[in-house]
Amino acid sequence: MKHTILVTGGAGFMGSHLVDQLISEGHHVKVVDNLSGGYLSNVNPKAEFIKGDLQSAKVCRKAVEGVDMVYHLAAHAAEGQSLFCPVYNAKSNYIGFLQLLEAAINSDVKVFVHTSSMSVYGHQKEMPMREDQPYNPKDPYAVGKAAIEQLLLIYSELFGLKYTILIPHNVYGERQNLNDPYRNVISIFINRVLQGKPPIIFGDGTQTRAFTYVRDCTPYIAKAGFTSEAFGERINIGSEEVTTINEVARIVLEETGRTDLRPVHAPPRPMEVKHAYCSSEKARRILDYKTTTPLRIGIRKMVDWVRREGPRSFKYWNRLEITKKAPEVWTKKLQ
Repeated sequence: MKHTILVTGGAGFMGSHLVDQLISEGHHVKVVDNLSGGYLSNVNPKAEFIKGDLQSAKVCRKAVEGVDMVYHLAAHAAEGQSLFCPVYNAKSNYIGFLQLLEAAINSDVKVFVHTSSMSVYGHQKEMPMREDQPYNPKDPYAVGKAAIEQLLLIYSELFGLKYTILIPHNVYGERQNLNDPYRNVISIFINRVLQGKPPIIFGDGTQTRAFTYVRDCTPYIAKAGFTSEAFGERINIGSEEVTTINEVARIVLEETGRTDLRPVHAPPRPMEVKHAYCSSEKARRILDYKTTTPLRIGIRKMVDWVRREGPRSFKYWNRLEITKKAPEVWTKKLQ
């Protein structure tokens, strides 16, 4: 059975890959995006595109019209940056979600797939991160994501809305926003190195992560909306190939052929979680999830893509809402 599906943030990185996946499966896809972090060139030409912000009730009503499924990916996804722009982040993410949820319920949307964030876990004593661990958010973005999850549970109980919460972990790959200096470390490293500049590492670089190639992620986001066993569940989506940020920098330098450059270490980012990687056992059980792209191969593919696109200048905010204790890299707007 084919569906009419709304993808919010469908001009962005993960959203545009998800749109491609859903269209390849034969669905009619509507996209709503304000293009603050996405690009019209990312949008599949077979999709119906609406330019607009989810903070607008009118935009949300138009977006959900005739839709039976929603995949909600739109967000100002800036964990560390949200400490210094909490008001903007709350309006963009929390209020935007509420407007969308109101419209979805009033329009009788049947299924709502929400992409949350690994940041909701915060610091955990036991690793890897598992879905049954208590949340410990350390920034406004994570607090908002955790609140959205709770609201989905409440409205599901009240209205019977079928929902799934997916928690992607450190996704990278083609179409990542190269202009963004605040998030997506692999993208930032590649963008700088291809301009002949060394990667900047916050702290000593021993932070551990497991990075997930985008094409190993979005097919399972798509699948979640059609898997009854996923309804009412929170599910991690992520690679289990754990590495350090130092190792990521080394691979980027090798794959770009710039081993002559040496990483520069900056002071640690405020409130940064030292270790963040997940168990994907639940995703394997419910969604038959698997990763097929090792980190080095994924970085190689992304380097090739950035070479074709050309590196870009970072676009910094004119002024953060809070500047005290903001990383110097940001306040000095280093390129």
